[in-house]
Amino acid sequence: MAIPTSLTSATLCGASVFPKAALACSSDFPSNLSIPFESSKICLTSFPASKKNATWNLTRNVAPIQGIRCHAMQVETRECFTAGKKFQLSDVIEGQQFDREMLSAIFDVAREMEKIEKSSTQSEILKGYLMATLFYEPSTRTRLSFESAMKRLGGEVLTTENAREFSSAAKGETLEDTIRTVEGYTDIIVMRHFESGAARKAAATANIPVINAGDGPGEHPTQALLDVYTIQSEIGKLDGICVALVGDLANGRTVRSLAYLLAKFKDVKIYFVSPEIVKMKDDIKEYLTSNGVEWEESSNLMEVASKCDVVYQTRIQRERFGERLDLYEAARGKYIVDKDLLGVMQKKAIIMHPLPRLDEITADVDADPRAAYFRQAKNGLFIRMALLKLLLIGW
Repeated sequence: MAIPTSLTSATLCGASVFPKAALACSSDFPSNLSIPFESSKICLTSFPASKKNATWNLTRNVAPIQGIRCHAMQVETRECFTAGKKFQLSDVIEGQQFDREMLSAIFDVAREMEKIEKSSTQSEILKGYLMATLFYEPSTRTRLSFESAMKRLGGEVLTTENAREFSSAAKGETLEDTIRTVEGYTDIIVMRHFESGAARKAAATANIPVINAGDGPGEHPTQALLDVYTIQSEIGKLDGICVALVGDLANGRTVRSLAYLLAKFKDVKIYFVSPEIVKMKDDIKEYLTSNGVEWEESSNLMEVASKCDVVYQTRIQRERFGERLDLYEAARGKYIVDKDLLGVMQKKAIIMHPLPRLDEITADVDADPRAAYFRQAKNGLFIRMALLKLLLIGW
């Protein structure tokens, strides 16, 4: 792995030799100097032009390189994520970036946020920080929960609700130029975009943290985090669960991100229940298979629901069909969660939905204690409060 010469800081994690020092390297390193890096895991944080917080973890034994002179200079110590230690979160872009230990740590902070939200006094954890919500697609829960999260922690918000039409994007400005401009006004960017991969592009451009609030049919990692948090809170476990993902699985970014996170747990089985035209894409199936997760496609929701701990319903997304409304009409209304379905579900199972819903969950289901979707939406506040804290001030 090549480490760029623009390296400006290094943090030593674990058995640190210089707890608060970084090494800036140049030529003419004395060959007789010995640095006991043998037992250390080193996290090198570089600041290239495209991304100041790109991080490499070197886990092998490290020795000084001949011909390189290293100078110690004082920098702020940042923890890497290692076993038994806290971690530094830089961006939130996709479900794949999290592992079990990271999820557990985030959920611990989210539980702290629940206590803050319930208290009578407003927290000032993020006082002096400013968040920009840059949304190129409509949103209610995601945008408002992020803005609520920031304000409940004492921060402030800059917002644009429809950046696709009411920002310089309408004049043809590139996403990269927008991000470079907005980062000059704020400390963190929360972005929803209509193109898959836009969040990754924004994160590669920005020198401040970026949170993916949904990128077209790509991913929605913060929704997946709150979904897994909800399952753990409601069911009491994540290992050994059975989950039915229902509805628009081809275009549903929420189910894609959730599948990535569920793959981190043991003995999970996932059922895919959808109309043929919006079946789960092969990349998710291949990912699950490669990670030893059992999955099965079914057309019988009643049968699947009787076996599952979680029925995760989604709407058929009209906006993803373009002008092919005939295909949309052919897909919608195939699978409905109603009282008949409740009759076959397990007593301790739950029904989830990322919302908004149309007619895929009937209103008479709402009163059933297994209907968890509004509690699920509330959990989004706690998860997003936790992420803002971790991204802006760490632990």
